[in-house]
Amino acid sequence: MNAMDYGPASKWLQFLSTPQTSWTIPFICILFPLLIRWIVALNPYSGFNSPPMYGDYEAQRHWMEITNALPSSQWYRYDLEWWGLDYPPLTAFHSWICGYIGLLINSDWFALDSSRGYESPNSKFFTRTTVIISELLIYISAVGCFCQIVYPKQQQKKYLILLLILMQPALILIDHGHFQFNSVMLGFTLWAINGYLTQHYLLGSVCFCLALGFKQMALYYAPSVFSFLLGTCISMPNKQKGLLLFCQLGVTVIITFSLLLLPWLTSIDDLLQIMHRVFPVARGLFEDKVANVWCALNVFIKLRNVLSLQSTVRLSFFATLVAILPINIHLGMSPSRSRFGYALVNTSLAFFLLSFQVHEKSILLPALPISLMLYQEPDAVKIFMNVAMFSMFPLLKREGLVLPYFGVTLLWNWLIGSTSSTTMVKTVKQLIYSSLFIWHIAECWILPPSHWPDLYTVINAVMSCGYFSLLFLYFTYRQFVPSSITNNVFGRSSSVKIKST
Repeated sequence: MNAMDYGPASKWLQFLSTPQTSWTIPFICILFPLLIRWIVALNPYSGFNSPPMYGDYEAQRHWMEITNALPSSQWYRYDLEWWGLDYPPLTAFHSWICGYIGLLINSDWFALDSSRGYESPNSKFFTRTTVIISELLIYISAVGCFCQIVYPKQQQKKYLILLLILMQPALILIDHGHFQFNSVMLGFTLWAINGYLTQHYLLGSVCFCLALGFKQMALYYAPSVFSFLLGTCISMPNKQKGLLLFCQLGVTVIITFSLLLLPWLTSIDDLLQIMHRVFPVARGLFEDKVANVWCALNVFIKLRNVLSLQSTVRLSFFATLVAILPINIHLGMSPSRSRFGYALVNTSLAFFLLSFQVHEKSILLPALPISLMLYQEPDAVKIFMNVAMFSMFPLLKREGLVLPYFGVTLLWNWLIGSTSSTTMVKTVKQLIYSSLFIWHIAECWILPPSHWPDLYTVINAVMSCGYFSLLFLYFTYRQFVPSSITNNVFGRSSSVKIKST
């Protein structure tokens, strides 16, 4: 038994596990997280009532506007100073669908140019609804499928993990509070993972291409996906089938990306413009006060003043490469469900800590595979998720999301219950949580010096970076030193079977 089996969420499900009420469990595990999302959506969002540029809400609304009002050749060129489209084509197509439906309801919501900054109650309800429906169709369905794959005959555990993953606070606050569509990219990624776990490698690769086609940050997972698939092809007893699968995967990737880029394939200039918009190197090494290594080092060494832009690109590239190479070589040499899970965690966390142009919201990338191992690594997952929320507090506070920040985070922790199994783990958790609590008290009651207005934000970034770095070392250790617990991550099967569809 796991300590989580005695938490409040587990007790709720046990209470409902009677012949008369057991049929309600899957509905409750989905409807309750949806209710929390709607409650969070009642709060302000990025750029709420903040002219002249507003924020991420206006960016998403504007993309729905331009994709319906302009030909595809102009989507990545039109008035780039006003929230120019800077995500891959699948985001544009998704914006087109949402905007098309919205125009059928009210043409003023997405009228070209004249709708800039449009914030009517009905339009906000519509755009909030598009996030929830997109998440329900792609992400929530993928989480349900994952739980069925990993816990097929353990009904209580399956629904417990389903509920707790869907209640993960970071994604709820960013997508339904701040306002974005990260769940679509994460959902396609999880569908890819589901495909790989069930040996549907080609379907999984299509889904991963769709994740990359929606948000380029899915590249955080790409080295592990490539290593897992390459190792699978090489480890097949029949080398001809391995070579055939490798070729099939290559063709699948080429066809999928070709379809995503189809409207622009006739123009090299258009393709280069998409690349320029999707990978904006000129923005610099990091944005705002993000909890990664470069921002933490910047407190002591002003890297952007010492190094040129190209030098910082090379530095971050080689640092990330050094961090991820051992992880993915280890995965490729003997691909298994467990190694794949830990490699996804370690690679995405290494990208967050060391790569170029990281935003604080990018912590959602490692949060996905980490949340999937909640039952096997409850203490580490809880620490990570609480630190992730803490690292985003300055962003959420600026947007008036302090109440849902505390509410959803505390609710998620309460649902899980106590998980510490040893005195050492309890001590580590107490030290970490005490430091987060002290920071919150100081930030609330003690004003920073006038010449250091960002003092608390910088301390937050440095603290979070330190904890993320320790978690990276911990998860890397767990990948390289297997145990009975780590062998159960992503299911019990530790060998890769041959199947190409």
